[in-house]
Amino acid sequence: MQRFFRHLIISLLLAIAVLGVIYTVHGSKKGPKSVLYSEFVQYVDDGKVAEVSIQGNKLVGKFKTEDKGYAQFYTHFRREMEPSPEDLLTREKVRFQVADTEGNRWIVENLYLIPLLIVSGLLFMIIRQAQSSGGQAFSFGRSKHKLVSENRVKVTFDDVAGVAEAKEELGEVVDYLKYPKKYQSLGARIPRGVLLLGAPGTGKTLLGRAIAGEAGVPFYYISGSDFVEMFVGVGASRVRDLFEQAKRTSPCVVFIDEIDAVGRQRGAGVGGGHDEREQTLNQLLVEMDGFEPNQNVIILAATNRPDVLDPALLRPGRFDRQVVVDKPDIAGRLAILKVHSRGKPLGVNVDLNMLARQTPGFSGADLENLLNEAALLAARNNRDKIFMQDCEEAIDRVRMGPERKSRIISEDEREVTAYHEAGHAMVGRAIPESDPVRKVTILPRGMAMGVTIFVPEEDRYSASTEDLLAQIAVFMAGRAAEELAFGRITTGASNDIERATQIARDMVCRYGMSKLVGPVHFGRKQSQVFLGRDISEQRNYSEAVAQAIDDEVRKTVEAQYNRARSILETQRDMLDLLAAELLKSEVLEEEDLDKILGPSCQARRRTIATDKPKSVPLEAQTSEQSV
Repeated sequence: MQRFFRHLIISLLLAIAVLGVIYTVHGSKKGPKSVLYSEFVQYVDDGKVAEVSIQGNKLVGKFKTEDKGYAQFYTHFRREMEPSPEDLLTREKVRFQVADTEGNRWIVENLYLIPLLIVSGLLFMIIRQAQSSGGQAFSFGRSKHKLVSENRVKVTFDDVAGVAEAKEELGEVVDYLKYPKKYQSLGARIPRGVLLLGAPGTGKTLLGRAIAGEAGVPFYYISGSDFVEMFVGVGASRVRDLFEQAKRTSPCVVFIDEIDAVGRQRGAGVGGGHDEREQTLNQLLVEMDGFEPNQNVIILAATNRPDVLDPALLRPGRFDRQVVVDKPDIAGRLAILKVHSRGKPLGVNVDLNMLARQTPGFSGADLENLLNEAALLAARNNRDKIFMQDCEEAIDRVRMGPERKSRIISEDEREVTAYHEAGHAMVGRAIPESDPVRKVTILPRGMAMGVTIFVPEEDRYSASTEDLLAQIAVFMAGRAAEELAFGRITTGASNDIERATQIARDMVCRYGMSKLVGPVHFGRKQSQVFLGRDISEQRNYSEAVAQAIDDEVRKTVEAQYNRARSILETQRDMLDLLAAELLKSEVLEEEDLDKILGPSCQARRRTIATDKPKSVPLEAQTSEQSV
């Protein structure tokens, strides 16, 4: 009750202050003229009064001015005065009205209380609402973190797959939080900060959830953007508040997701001036490792832009460990598929190992989305289980988008597309260094009229000169097939030419694979931290070298184009046969290609190499090619 009256008094005082300002401003403006009653009588006798309202002992009306306009006036009178207002106005035939009731008079005399009561009520409700919500309306400087409760559905390391090394690094942190004496007896200090680096969808945030489920200590979660606010100084205040609360509950873990929103490199802003983000970052640096040691508060952060982070944030003592969460290999993909297939009824023909082989370059989020799309497809077809055809269709949907069945394509364009994709497939099957062809389709998907999908047999992490030349030849095969079949070319090969040219330029400028210009790196990329990605490339070579680079790129692309054309000319009848089958069936799998064209070069190579020791190849930079 005491708090209620305190809020009420504060509301009244604020309302009086607000209304005082309003009335002061309003009172400074020109209002009705105040006149004596004798002056009013003279105005009536002179015929200057237009109309009058009698409100108790007050007269309000209008009188004529010299410029033939009207002005308002008011005056007060007593009933014993002569002549009375009614008699005077009746005699001079002036229009008037009487509002002489006690209720109306009280309302008129106390009219100023109405806005006072309205403003007081509004202020009272605002203050009460702010108090009931914990003062959040006035707590700009309070941290917006979330303390993960113990009764929520927990995510553990068993739910995280495909990142064995990251789990091992973070498992050590969890073990320290559970058994600190084991490490303290050896004089070991647990890392104060662990930074998770990796591409989007690789499981960085999921690892943070697993830490929360495994650690058994208070876990604070906050996003990097939660520190940034429109008010100056709020970000630094929220950092201080976060660490003050964390220190009270230590040992604990603080997880900052997308830390690049607040941890970008200082001094790289465009235009100068004070930067609120820099002030927030400075406070974060001090809290992590400043003059006062920060004990038993472990910072866990995640980002996919480590290149823009401030060097002071990455040094030992702040983020002692940087754990790379990379895209999974084939074994990791299989483990992730097993995790996400829990609770999903799979048909007997679903081979998770085959799905793992067909999805190189997929992240954990992609694989989860793949199985979800397969479940949606099965439900759409009224099936009670997920079958392999659902999973394979889901792979195509995730990789290229859904089929565009509504697009109307003329027969001429369908024929051109069929020869284009047949050219890709035949050249890919004829070159030993090319990845195996898994599927060819002329059904439009996404932005493509047709697609030829190449999937490597195993993960590779580097490519030889022969591998890259094979990719260029495959890209140029579609254009070569169009020219060979129709004697003309279309715009359908624009993306193929762009990608082939980029590979050839990288071979010359980045990989040192040109004998003419030698093993030298040409070009220096320029980037701005606050402008995002690379915005330009600085030329650090002469005009003569530039001409040599252009000649080498053109020569490489043209040589592989001629190579692809030569293969197609040699097997022209097979090209016609494959294009006809594509026009008939629209989709051909690897088994269908083997029946039409015979075993591919890759299949013959596998047969020859079965009795020979096999070296472990590394993953190609382009693991699949969608044309």
